[in-house]
Amino acid sequence: MFGVVSIPVPLTPRNTVPEPPKHEYRSDPRLTPLRQFFYRAECPAAEYAVEFLAVADEFALDWRLLPSLSFVESTGGKVSQNNNLFGWDSGRAHFSSPVAGIRAVGSYLAQSALYRSKSLDEILAIYNPNRDYGQKVKSVMRRIASVQ
Repeated sequence: MFGVVSIPVPLTPRNTVPEPPKHEYRSDPRLTPLRQFFYRAECPAAEYAVEFLAVADEFALDWRLLPSLSFVESTGGKVSQNNNLFGWDSGRAHFSSPVAGIRAVGSYLAQSALYRSKSLDEILAIYNPNRDYGQKVKSVMRRIASVQ
């Protein structure tokens, strides 16, 4: 006699990356300047400051990159649609939540052959080939780092 054993397998929705366990970021020295930057500009993305840091750490990205992209693309979520803070896929991408968008874009920038192992300037040139785009993003990165 033969039987069938089945094990439930959780399914991951498209455009999401599973979240790792949260680390303690309340005392992280990067958190205050990041939140302050978004608060001063009245950006909804301030709510996701911890997530920006966690994703940057998980994927070994500069901690200012994703927040800066979100600021340049959607003014930190002020003009985003479909939880797409990053203007991803020319604004056509849909994410189940802003956090899912942060995780998906961070994962893609770190792991996609298109971006992996590239310098910041190369990443930005691929992300948006507009001549001034990289300078805009890097300017925001400097502003975030200088917030007191």
